[in-house]
Amino acid sequence: MTFELSRPKRRAPRENFVPMINVVFLLLIFFLMTAQVAPPEPFEVTPPDSAQDTPAGTGTTLFVSAKGDLALNALRGEAGILAHLQSQEPGSELILRADARVAGETIAALMPKLAAAGVTRLKLISSHR
Repeated sequence: MTFELSRPKRRAPRENFVPMINVVFLLLIFFLMTAQVAPPEPFEVTPPDSAQDTPAGTGTTLFVSAKGDLALNALRGEAGILAHLQSQEPGSELILRADARVAGETIAALMPKLAAAGVTRLKLISSHR
């Protein structure tokens, strides 16, 4: 008669997920810290001064440089921007962020064109000092 000694069954080693969770957490923190929250402005704009401290609100932002150049998201130039604004839903708010050095005549000439493109709600951004 032969007796076989039974060996205790070995359990497979458990996977340790803590290092992987640490790496994923560090990557998450890295990407959150380096990501841009808002897209960069197409050109530097110094808004005119204001006496009120009212928030601008949310909406599409139209930039006007000191030279009078227009930019809306990735669009440049008056014709393309006005065509894009015509395709927007009516009643949406447009935020006009113009440089302080832009002549008032330039803004005044732009406003009827924006109205013809269907813009009914317009806000002018200014800095509060």
